[in-house]
Amino acid sequence: QSWSRGMSYCLHSESHLDTGQIYVRENGKLHMVNQGAGSVQNVTPKARPFSLFSRSFSVELCMNREDNKARRQRTDHFIFTYTKEGNLRYSAKSLFSLVLGYISDNVDHIDSLIGFPEQIAEKLFSAAEARQKFTEPVTGLRALQKFTEAYGSLVLCSLCLRNRYLVISEKLEEIKSFRELTCLDLSCCKLGDEHELLEHLTKEALSSVKRLLLKDNSLSDAGLRRMTAPVRVLKKGLENLLVLDLSCNPKITDVGIGYLLSFKKLNYLDISGTGLKDVNAVIKRLQMQIGLVHSKVPLKEFDHSNCKTEGWAEQTVLQWEQAIMEAMKPQDNLRSRAAALRFYGKTHRVEEVVKCTLVEPETKASGNLQFYKETVQNCHLPFKKEVAGSHELKNNKKRALAEQERERTSKQKHLCLTVEDWDLLNTY
Repeated sequence: QSWSRGMSYCLHSESHLDTGQIYVRENGKLHMVNQGAGSVQNVTPKARPFSLFSRSFSVELCMNREDNKARRQRTDHFIFTYTKEGNLRYSAKSLFSLVLGYISDNVDHIDSLIGFPEQIAEKLFSAAEARQKFTEPVTGLRALQKFTEAYGSLVLCSLCLRNRYLVISEKLEEIKSFRELTCLDLSCCKLGDEHELLEHLTKEALSSVKRLLLKDNSLSDAGLRRMTAPVRVLKKGLENLLVLDLSCNPKITDVGIGYLLSFKKLNYLDISGTGLKDVNAVIKRLQMQIGLVHSKVPLKEFDHSNCKTEGWAEQTVLQWEQAIMEAMKPQDNLRSRAAALRFYGKTHRVEEVVKCTLVEPETKASGNLQFYKETVQNCHLPFKKEVAGSHELKNNKKRALAEQERERTSKQKHLCLTVEDWDLLNTY
């Protein structure tokens, strides 16, 4: 009786919530407590299968119910995994990853990243890159500029666009946003003298370029004059250039080589396959004025494998190329169809576009015209050999200085301060 009074008191207490039916086991039997009267009744409960959710229960995880497109692109806040038994488990993502994902989705709205930690910025760049934010036409360029302005060479220190003219034409503004590049490979792109990217090479943003490969780009003396005008007159632009490849450009003549004499720091030069008239005079001039010696064997510095795309934006450049290749697939189908028609004799055979590799025979026919600086090439030789040839080097330096002085006094007005040069400089 005292037990029933205590149970009734607990059931009628206002401090306890309604817990539903209460079962009590006494003397091996299960009894149900009646909450209204507080009495105990003998009840045999029915065995019901245990189920966490009803059959009509459904759940949906989403970030934004208003924008279905944004909801499909974004990931939810949970990570789902399966156990060994096949059960579905989930765990919540960290706050850092959630914030990182939100900022990467809106990376084009960032005002500035200057002073932001590099470690976090790299993760933010990777998150935005995974969402392909840099492939978008307008917002991608604006987002990429925020990173290049703040981190420069960390975003991209080396860029290889060899034989990728379509990437240059489609993503020219994005390519121009890269700063502090040290290596730039534009070989086999057929840019010509008037291309906007060649004009961009003379800007201060690319004054850090030390390796420039312009093989097979339909360049002439006019293009070299435009490219070297800031260095020759203002001592700016490509003043830090160490390696220059101008091979397979038949329109470059002896006059154009004269513009290259302003690159005093140049250590390696390749002018094979150019339209030189007096090769011996050019070889002598390069040796006397900037100390470049003709190499009898091909130099490894002009190997394409030495220049690769490196930096945070390495995968971004690949995404650009893949997007362009996807857009070119219909044309590839047309080419295969035309090839089938040619096989059955329906149409005349059309010659394929000449690739960069087909220009190599022209280089071999004209001879190997690669140059190197002796002080760089022979730096690994023993000290005794250097002492033995020191007297000859001093004489060569004296003759070179005398030749440079005569060249300055006689041709400075015609080479550096022509009216055409001043017109070029006024455009900067």
